[in-house]
Amino acid sequence: MQALKRVTPATVDVLVALVEASEPVWGLLVVSRTGRPAGSVYPILERLESIEWVSSEWEVNARRSGPRRRLYRLTPDGAAAARAAIDAHALRMQRRRASAAGTAAPDPGDALGVNA
Repeated sequence: MQALKRVTPATVDVLVALVEASEPVWGLLVVSRTGRPAGSVYPILERLESIEWVSSEWEVNARRSGPRRRLYRLTPDGAAAARAAIDAHALRMQRRRASAAGTAAPDPGDALGVNA
């Protein structure tokens, strides 16, 4: 598994949709859940699959009419990496807001008791 080189807000939205999914999700469902355009979501899903955070497979459902859907799910290592990326992004945004407001953001080590 490789590291994600760039974590954009759109990437975080896709990661959140995947983390929150209890079952594999198809691309248009991720589009719907994130509010992001398909032209952003599908390249993100491809990038996540290329670094082995996500695996995908074609849906097999004889009772469903219409085109087959590609189903995406986080790999076990990808799920852990996704949660870490989401948390890191949230911390960056919190610090950015605190900086803009002229206040200090909390040090994550305080919550862990390492700065005591």
